[in-house]
Amino acid sequence: MNRQQLHAILDPLLRTVARVEYLGTEHLPKEGPVLVTTNHMSRMDTLYLFTNPARPDITALVADKYLKYPIFNYILKAGGVIWLDRDKADFTAFRKAVEVLRSGVALGIAPEGTRSRNGQLQEGKPGAALLAAKTNTTIVPVGIAGTDEFFKKLRTLRRPCVTLKFGPAFTLPPLSRDARDEQLKQYTDEIMCRIAVLLPPRYWGFYKDHPRLRELLAEQGGAGS
Repeated sequence: MNRQQLHAILDPLLRTVARVEYLGTEHLPKEGPVLVTTNHMSRMDTLYLFTNPARPDITALVADKYLKYPIFNYILKAGGVIWLDRDKADFTAFRKAVEVLRSGVALGIAPEGTRSRNGQLQEGKPGAALLAAKTNTTIVPVGIAGTDEFFKKLRTLRRPCVTLKFGPAFTLPPLSRDARDEQLKQYTDEIMCRIAVLLPPRYWGFYKDHPRLRELLAEQGGAGS
């Protein structure tokens, strides 16, 4: 089963168990490499990212802990994911991610590095910024809301509401050799704040008082999604 077939199977299933809305998908390039950066609150995030209507070829970097869950393992393998060991600097996964992007595929990544336990944004790690800068790849941020309550609502026989909101594409300037660490921090904050601006305020977490988030909110003329 390839990614397109997986999309065809998963989409109606996921829309049955939850009310799903994809917003701003026009920001996703229809073809070519793109790094899709997202917040991460639930095991369901990657599955809903897979079924976006604009890029059925999308794959993702996924923590290798999901290898021990048979159903998720099967689905994620069918989606062509890159398994990532989050307990170390996984250079093999990074090289594979570079290869995937250079082959023209859309790649999803959660810059936080791990799933948020409280639904709020955690401080981002530099991996996504480094990957984007190394490959000169366009970034499309996406804010996922509702998956933090997905299983809780299902257990009480309520239908969850899941929203994936895609933001405008952007690129990062090349890294300089002199201030590389400072630049990576700045680039990571830029990515995370562009995710935050797509989310309701309750999700902002670590970035709720970040000046760049305030700038982005002022640019869009609002105080939250």
